[in-house]
Amino acid sequence: MSEAAAESTRERTVAVDIRGVTKTFGAGADAFTALDDVSVAIRENEFFTLLGPSGCGKTTLLRMIAGFEHATRGTVLLYGDDISDQPPYQRPVNTVFQSYALFPHLTVAENVAFGLEMLGREKAETKQAVDHVLKLVRMEAMRNRRTEQISGGQQQRVALARALAPRPKVLLLDEPLSALDLKLRKEMQGELKRLQHETGITFIFVTHDQEEALTMSDRVAVMNEGRVLQVGSPRDIYDRPENRFVASFIGEMNFLVVKVDAVEDDRVKVCFGDGATAFADCPAEFEPAGEATLAVRPEYVRIEAPGAPGVLPATVTERVYFGTDTHYHLELGDGSALVARQQNARGREDAHPVGDRVGVRWSAESAQILRD
Repeated sequence: MSEAAAESTRERTVAVDIRGVTKTFGAGADAFTALDDVSVAIRENEFFTLLGPSGCGKTTLLRMIAGFEHATRGTVLLYGDDISDQPPYQRPVNTVFQSYALFPHLTVAENVAFGLEMLGREKAETKQAVDHVLKLVRMEAMRNRRTEQISGGQQQRVALARALAPRPKVLLLDEPLSALDLKLRKEMQGELKRLQHETGITFIFVTHDQEEALTMSDRVAVMNEGRVLQVGSPRDIYDRPENRFVASFIGEMNFLVVKVDAVEDDRVKVCFGDGATAFADCPAEFEPAGEATLAVRPEYVRIEAPGAPGVLPATVTERVYFGTDTHYHLELGDGSALVARQQNARGREDAHPVGDRVGVRWSAESAQILRD
Protein backbone atom coordinates (compact mmCIF):
# COMPACT_ATOMS: atom_id res chain seq x y z
CA MET A 1 0.00 0.00 0.00
CA SER A 2 1.45 3.40 -0.99
CA GLU A 3 2.16 6.13 1.59
CA ALA A 4 -0.32 8.43 -0.21
CA ALA A 5 -3.08 5.81 0.03
CA ALA A 6 -2.30 5.17 3.70
CA GLU A 7 -2.41 8.90 4.52
CA SER A 8 -5.72 9.27 2.64
CA THR A 9 -7.22 6.49 4.77
CA ARG A 10 -5.94 8.11 7.97
CA GLU A 11 -7.95 11.26 7.20
CA ARG A 12 -11.04 9.21 8.15
CA THR A 13 -11.66 7.74 11.60
CA VAL A 14 -9.04 5.02 11.96
CA ALA A 15 -9.34 2.29 14.56
CA VAL A 16 -6.03 0.47 14.07
CA ASP A 17 -3.07 2.14 12.39
CA ILE A 18 -0.06 -0.04 11.53
CA ARG A 19 2.94 2.11 10.61
CA GLY A 20 6.15 0.70 9.15
CA VAL A 21 5.98 -2.51 11.19
CA THR A 22 8.74 -5.08 10.82
CA LYS A 23 8.87 -8.28 12.87
CA THR A 24 11.98 -10.45 12.87
CA PHE A 25 12.25 -13.73 14.76
CA GLY A 26 15.68 -15.06 15.76
CA ALA A 27 19.05 -13.46 15.05
CA GLY A 28 22.01 -13.78 12.74
CA ALA A 29 21.87 -16.54 10.15
CA ASP A 30 18.70 -17.92 11.77
CA ALA A 31 16.79 -14.63 11.55
CA PHE A 32 13.41 -14.76 9.83
CA THR A 33 11.42 -11.66 8.86
CA ALA A 34 7.72 -12.41 9.28
CA LEU A 35 6.59 -8.82 8.59
CA ASP A 36 8.51 -6.48 6.33
CA ASP A 37 7.73 -2.75 6.66
CA VAL A 38 3.94 -3.18 6.81
CA SER A 39 1.72 -0.09 6.86
CA VAL A 40 -2.08 -0.30 6.81
CA ALA A 41 -4.87 1.81 8.31
CA ILE A 42 -8.04 -0.04 9.39
CA ARG A 43 -11.15 2.11 9.73
CA GLU A 44 -13.62 2.28 12.57
CA ASN A 45 -16.69 0.01 12.18
CA GLU A 46 -15.08 -1.90 9.33
CA PHE A 47 -14.96 -5.60 8.53
CA PHE A 48 -11.34 -5.81 7.46
CA THR A 49 -9.73 -9.05 6.28
CA LEU A 50 -6.07 -10.06 6.17
CA LEU A 51 -5.88 -12.59 3.33
CA GLY A 52 -2.95 -14.67 2.14
CA PRO A 53 -1.32 -18.10 2.03
CA SER A 54 0.06 -19.88 5.07
CA GLY A 55 3.23 -18.21 6.35
CA CYS A 56 2.52 -14.83 4.74
CA GLY A 57 2.53 -12.97 8.09
CA LYS A 58 -1.20 -12.33 8.57
CA THR A 59 -1.47 -14.11 11.95
CA THR A 60 1.72 -12.45 13.16
CA LEU A 61 0.18 -9.07 12.33
CA LEU A 62 -3.03 -10.00 14.16
CA ARG A 63 -1.04 -11.13 17.23
CA MET A 64 0.82 -7.82 17.16
CA ILE A 65 -2.46 -5.91 17.32
CA ALA A 66 -3.54 -8.15 20.22
CA GLY A 67 -0.25 -7.59 22.05
CA PHE A 68 0.97 -11.21 21.92
CA GLU A 69 3.89 -10.13 19.70
CA HIS A 70 5.87 -6.89 19.64
CA ALA A 71 7.33 -5.14 16.61
CA THR A 72 11.04 -5.16 15.91
CA ARG A 73 10.48 -1.78 14.27
CA GLY A 74 7.43 0.39 13.70
CA THR A 75 4.34 1.31 15.71
CA VAL A 76 0.79 0.08 16.32
CA LEU A 77 -1.78 2.75 17.14
CA LEU A 78 -5.33 2.28 18.44
CA TYR A 79 -7.49 5.35 17.85
CA GLY A 80 -4.32 7.43 17.70
CA ASP A 81 -2.70 6.05 20.88
CA ASP A 82 0.55 4.13 20.55
CA ILE A 83 -0.10 0.69 22.06
CA SER A 84 3.06 -0.96 20.71
CA ASP A 85 4.41 -1.75 24.18
CA GLN A 86 1.13 -2.30 26.03
CA PRO A 87 0.47 -5.81 27.36
CA PRO A 88 -2.60 -7.62 25.96
CA TYR A 89 -4.74 -7.17 29.09
CA GLN A 90 -4.46 -3.37 28.85
CA ARG A 91 -5.71 -3.23 25.26
CA PRO A 92 -9.45 -2.81 24.52
CA VAL A 93 -9.11 -5.68 22.03
CA ASN A 94 -10.41 -9.26 22.14
CA THR A 95 -9.43 -12.29 20.07
CA VAL A 96 -11.36 -15.31 18.80
CA PHE A 97 -8.91 -18.12 18.04
CA GLN A 98 -9.16 -21.18 15.78
CA SER A 99 -9.61 -23.32 18.90
CA TYR A 100 -12.44 -21.81 20.87
CA ALA A 101 -10.81 -22.55 24.28
CA LEU A 102 -14.14 -22.89 26.10
CA PHE A 103 -14.46 -24.43 29.56
CA PRO A 104 -16.32 -27.75 29.03
CA HIS A 105 -17.47 -28.00 32.65
CA LEU A 106 -19.16 -24.57 32.56
CA THR A 107 -22.46 -23.66 30.96
CA VAL A 108 -22.76 -21.42 27.93
CA ALA A 109 -23.73 -18.45 30.12
CA GLU A 110 -20.91 -19.13 32.58
CA ASN A 111 -18.35 -19.25 29.76
CA VAL A 112 -19.53 -15.89 28.47
CA ALA A 113 -19.55 -14.38 31.97
CA PHE A 114 -16.07 -15.65 32.86
CA GLY A 115 -14.12 -12.84 31.17
CA LEU A 116 -16.36 -10.17 32.64
CA GLU A 117 -15.90 -11.60 36.12
CA MET A 118 -12.11 -11.55 35.66
CA LEU A 119 -12.43 -7.86 34.76
CA GLY A 120 -14.25 -7.24 38.07
CA ARG A 121 -17.61 -6.29 36.55
CA GLU A 122 -20.62 -6.11 38.85
CA LYS A 123 -23.00 -9.09 38.84
CA ALA A 124 -25.92 -7.09 37.46
CA GLU A 125 -23.76 -5.62 34.69
CA THR A 126 -22.37 -9.07 33.89
CA LYS A 127 -25.84 -10.61 33.65
CA GLN A 128 -27.07 -7.82 31.41
CA ALA A 129 -24.04 -8.19 29.10
CA VAL A 130 -24.39 -11.99 28.95
CA ASP A 131 -28.10 -11.73 28.12
CA HIS A 132 -27.36 -9.19 25.40
CA VAL A 133 -24.60 -11.10 23.59
CA LEU A 134 -26.38 -14.47 23.84
CA LYS A 135 -29.32 -12.83 22.09
CA LEU A 136 -26.96 -11.38 19.48
CA VAL A 137 -25.50 -14.80 18.66
CA ARG A 138 -28.90 -16.51 18.98
CA MET A 139 -27.89 -18.81 21.83
CA GLU A 140 -30.38 -17.75 24.56
CA ALA A 141 -32.08 -21.15 24.56
CA MET A 142 -28.72 -22.90 25.14
CA ARG A 143 -27.54 -20.71 28.03
CA ASN A 144 -27.74 -23.47 30.68
CA ARG A 145 -26.10 -26.22 28.64
CA ARG A 146 -22.46 -27.14 29.17
CA THR A 147 -20.33 -26.37 26.13
CA GLU A 148 -19.37 -30.03 25.78
CA GLN A 149 -23.05 -30.72 25.07
CA ILE A 150 -23.39 -28.40 22.07
CA SER A 151 -22.24 -28.58 18.43
CA GLY A 152 -19.11 -27.07 16.92
CA GLY A 153 -21.06 -24.28 15.30
CA GLN A 154 -22.76 -23.47 18.59
CA GLN A 155 -19.40 -23.49 20.37
CA GLN A 156 -18.15 -20.99 17.83
CA ARG A 157 -21.08 -18.71 18.66
CA VAL A 158 -20.29 -18.98 22.37
CA ALA A 159 -16.65 -18.04 21.70
CA LEU A 160 -17.89 -15.00 19.75
CA ALA A 161 -20.30 -14.05 22.54
CA ARG A 162 -17.53 -14.29 25.14
CA ALA A 163 -15.26 -12.04 23.04
CA LEU A 164 -18.03 -9.51 22.40
CA ALA A 165 -19.30 -9.31 26.00
CA PRO A 166 -16.73 -6.75 27.28
CA ARG A 167 -17.52 -4.49 24.26
CA PRO A 168 -13.99 -4.33 22.87
CA LYS A 169 -13.14 -1.54 20.46
CA VAL A 170 -11.65 -4.10 18.07
CA LEU A 171 -12.39 -7.81 17.65
CA LEU A 172 -9.65 -9.99 16.15
CA LEU A 173 -10.65 -13.27 14.50
CA ASP A 174 -7.92 -15.78 13.66
CA GLU A 175 -9.48 -18.20 11.12
CA PRO A 176 -12.40 -18.95 13.49
CA LEU A 177 -14.40 -20.84 10.83
CA SER A 178 -11.66 -23.28 9.78
CA ALA A 179 -12.93 -26.14 12.00
CA LEU A 180 -16.49 -26.01 10.65
CA ASP A 181 -17.89 -28.05 7.77
CA LEU A 182 -18.60 -26.28 4.48
CA LYS A 183 -22.34 -25.70 4.95
CA LEU A 184 -21.96 -24.40 8.51
CA ARG A 185 -18.99 -22.27 7.50
CA LYS A 186 -21.09 -20.52 4.86
CA GLU A 187 -23.89 -19.92 7.39
CA MET A 188 -21.44 -18.45 9.89
CA GLN A 189 -19.98 -16.10 7.28
CA GLY A 190 -23.34 -14.35 7.14
CA GLU A 191 -23.66 -14.46 10.93
CA LEU A 192 -20.26 -12.79 11.43
CA LYS A 193 -21.11 -10.01 9.00
CA ARG A 194 -24.46 -9.50 10.74
CA LEU A 195 -22.77 -9.32 14.15
CA GLN A 196 -20.24 -6.79 12.93
CA HIS A 197 -23.00 -4.62 11.48
CA GLU A 198 -25.19 -4.83 14.61
CA THR A 199 -22.41 -4.20 17.13
CA GLY A 200 -20.51 -1.53 15.18
CA ILE A 201 -17.24 -3.04 16.41
CA THR A 202 -14.25 -3.09 14.08
CA PHE A 203 -13.62 -6.70 13.03
CA ILE A 204 -10.17 -7.77 11.80
CA PHE A 205 -10.44 -11.22 10.26
CA VAL A 206 -7.60 -13.54 9.22
CA THR A 207 -8.15 -16.18 6.56
CA HIS A 208 -6.49 -17.95 3.64
CA ASP A 209 -9.93 -18.58 2.09
CA GLN A 210 -10.55 -16.09 -0.72
CA GLU A 211 -14.32 -16.76 -0.77
CA GLU A 212 -14.60 -15.81 2.92
CA ALA A 213 -12.66 -12.62 2.23
CA LEU A 214 -14.74 -11.61 -0.79
CA THR A 215 -18.17 -12.34 0.74
CA MET A 216 -17.67 -10.87 4.21
CA SER A 217 -15.27 -7.94 3.98
CA ASP A 218 -15.61 -4.20 3.53
CA ARG A 219 -11.93 -4.16 2.56
CA VAL A 220 -9.24 -6.79 2.09
CA ALA A 221 -5.46 -6.67 2.50
CA VAL A 222 -3.73 -9.32 0.39
CA MET A 223 -0.44 -10.41 1.96
CA ASN A 224 2.50 -12.49 0.82
CA GLU A 225 6.00 -13.03 2.24
CA GLY A 226 5.48 -10.53 5.05
CA ARG A 227 4.22 -7.68 2.87
CA VAL A 228 0.85 -6.12 2.13
CA LEU A 229 0.57 -6.22 -1.66
CA GLN A 230 -2.83 -4.56 -2.13
CA VAL A 231 -5.63 -3.11 -0.01
CA GLY A 232 -9.08 -2.50 -1.44
CA SER A 233 -12.71 -3.49 -1.58
CA PRO A 234 -13.47 -7.08 -2.63
CA ARG A 235 -14.46 -5.79 -6.07
CA ASP A 236 -11.24 -3.77 -6.41
CA ILE A 237 -9.14 -6.77 -5.42
CA TYR A 238 -10.99 -9.09 -7.81
CA ASP A 239 -11.44 -6.85 -10.84
CA ARG A 240 -8.33 -4.68 -10.57
CA PRO A 241 -5.47 -6.68 -9.02
CA GLU A 242 -2.28 -4.63 -8.95
CA ASN A 243 0.18 -7.45 -9.59
CA ARG A 244 0.37 -11.04 -10.71
CA PHE A 245 0.35 -12.56 -7.21
CA VAL A 246 -2.92 -10.85 -6.26
CA ALA A 247 -4.43 -11.74 -9.64
CA SER A 248 -3.53 -15.41 -9.28
CA PHE A 249 -4.42 -15.75 -5.58
CA ILE A 250 -7.93 -14.28 -5.91
CA GLY A 251 -10.22 -16.39 -8.09
CA GLU A 252 -9.21 -17.83 -11.45
CA MET A 253 -7.25 -15.85 -14.02
CA ASN A 254 -5.91 -16.33 -17.53
CA PHE A 255 -2.39 -15.02 -18.06
CA LEU A 256 -1.37 -14.47 -21.68
CA VAL A 257 2.04 -13.37 -22.91
CA VAL A 258 1.56 -10.63 -25.52
CA LYS A 259 3.51 -7.92 -27.31
CA VAL A 260 2.39 -4.36 -26.71
CA ASP A 261 1.58 -2.68 -30.03
CA ALA A 262 0.20 0.73 -29.08
CA VAL A 263 -2.02 2.71 -26.73
CA GLU A 264 -5.27 3.78 -28.38
CA ASP A 265 -7.95 5.80 -26.56
CA ASP A 266 -6.75 4.71 -23.09
CA ARG A 267 -6.63 1.09 -24.23
CA VAL A 268 -3.57 -1.06 -24.84
CA LYS A 269 -3.51 -2.83 -28.19
CA VAL A 270 -1.62 -6.14 -27.95
CA CYS A 271 -0.48 -8.75 -30.47
CA PHE A 272 -0.34 -12.53 -30.12
CA GLY A 273 2.23 -14.82 -31.73
CA ASP A 274 0.01 -15.58 -34.72
CA GLY A 275 -0.59 -11.89 -35.46
CA ALA A 276 -4.07 -11.73 -33.86
CA THR A 277 -4.78 -8.59 -31.84
CA ALA A 278 -6.85 -7.68 -28.80
CA PHE A 279 -7.28 -4.83 -26.34
CA ALA A 280 -6.86 -4.40 -22.59
CA ASP A 281 -7.33 -1.65 -20.03
CA CYS A 282 -4.43 0.78 -19.90
CA PRO A 283 -2.66 0.94 -16.51
CA ALA A 284 -1.73 4.32 -15.06
CA GLU A 285 1.62 5.70 -16.22
CA PHE A 286 1.97 2.85 -18.73
CA GLU A 287 4.99 2.80 -21.02
CA PRO A 288 4.19 0.73 -24.15
CA ALA A 289 7.19 -1.45 -24.88
CA GLY A 290 8.03 -5.12 -25.51
CA GLU A 291 6.37 -8.13 -23.96
CA ALA A 292 3.71 -7.92 -21.28
CA THR A 293 1.25 -10.12 -19.39
CA LEU A 294 -2.43 -9.72 -20.21
CA ALA A 295 -4.81 -10.95 -17.51
CA VAL A 296 -8.50 -11.75 -18.06
CA ARG A 297 -10.97 -13.68 -15.88
CA PRO A 298 -12.57 -16.79 -17.45
CA GLU A 299 -16.10 -15.41 -16.93
CA TYR A 300 -15.24 -12.35 -19.03
CA VAL A 301 -14.18 -14.44 -22.05
CA ARG A 302 -17.05 -14.83 -24.54
CA ILE A 303 -17.22 -17.71 -27.00
CA GLU A 304 -18.60 -16.80 -30.42
CA ALA A 305 -18.68 -18.12 -33.96
CA PRO A 306 -15.26 -18.36 -35.64
CA GLY A 307 -14.37 -15.75 -38.22
CA ALA A 308 -16.51 -12.96 -36.75
CA PRO A 309 -14.88 -9.51 -36.81
CA GLY A 310 -12.63 -8.88 -33.80
CA VAL A 311 -12.58 -12.43 -32.41
CA LEU A 312 -9.48 -14.53 -31.74
CA PRO A 313 -9.48 -17.98 -33.38
CA ALA A 314 -9.42 -20.84 -30.86
CA THR A 315 -10.01 -24.58 -30.54
CA VAL A 316 -11.85 -26.30 -27.68
CA THR A 317 -9.42 -28.78 -26.05
CA GLU A 318 -11.41 -29.73 -22.94
CA ARG A 319 -14.84 -29.13 -21.45
CA VAL A 320 -15.47 -29.41 -17.68
CA TYR A 321 -19.03 -29.35 -16.29
CA PHE A 322 -19.50 -27.70 -12.87
CA GLY A 323 -23.29 -27.70 -12.60
CA THR A 324 -23.93 -23.95 -12.60
CA ASP A 325 -21.42 -23.38 -15.39
CA THR A 326 -19.03 -25.10 -17.79
CA HIS A 327 -15.33 -24.34 -18.17
CA TYR A 328 -14.01 -24.48 -21.74
CA HIS A 329 -10.27 -25.00 -22.11
CA LEU A 330 -9.16 -23.42 -25.35
CA GLU A 331 -6.02 -23.17 -27.46
CA LEU A 332 -5.46 -19.89 -29.28
CA GLY A 333 -3.89 -19.61 -32.70
CA ASP A 334 -0.39 -19.11 -31.25
CA GLY A 335 -0.73 -22.08 -28.89
CA SER A 336 -1.60 -20.05 -25.78
CA ALA A 337 -3.98 -21.71 -23.32
CA LEU A 338 -7.16 -19.89 -22.31
CA VAL A 339 -10.14 -20.83 -20.11
CA ALA A 340 -13.64 -19.46 -20.71
CA ARG A 341 -16.46 -19.95 -18.22
CA GLN A 342 -20.01 -20.05 -19.53
CA GLN A 343 -23.14 -20.24 -17.39
CA ASN A 344 -25.22 -23.31 -18.12
CA ALA A 345 -28.79 -23.14 -19.44
CA ARG A 346 -31.33 -25.64 -20.71
CA GLY A 347 -30.80 -26.49 -24.35
CA ARG A 348 -27.11 -25.62 -24.40
CA GLU A 349 -25.78 -28.94 -23.07
CA ASP A 350 -23.94 -29.80 -26.31
CA ALA A 351 -22.54 -26.35 -27.06
CA HIS A 352 -18.89 -26.28 -28.13
CA PRO A 353 -17.76 -29.92 -28.04
CA VAL A 354 -14.05 -30.80 -27.79
CA GLY A 355 -12.35 -30.09 -31.13
CA ASP A 356 -14.81 -27.33 -32.05
CA ARG A 357 -13.33 -24.29 -33.78
CA VAL A 358 -14.62 -21.12 -32.16
CA GLY A 359 -13.89 -17.46 -31.78
CA VAL A 360 -13.25 -15.71 -28.44
CA ARG A 361 -13.31 -12.10 -27.36
CA TRP A 362 -13.42 -9.92 -24.25
CA SER A 363 -14.02 -6.23 -23.66
CA ALA A 364 -10.98 -4.03 -23.12
CA GLU A 365 -12.39 -3.01 -19.71
CA SER A 366 -12.40 -6.63 -18.47
CA ALA A 367 -8.73 -7.32 -19.30
CA GLN A 368 -5.62 -5.62 -18.00
CA ILE A 369 -1.89 -5.45 -18.43
CA LEU A 370 -0.17 -6.56 -15.22
CA ARG A 371 3.01 -5.40 -13.59
CA ASP A 372 4.69 -8.54 -12.26
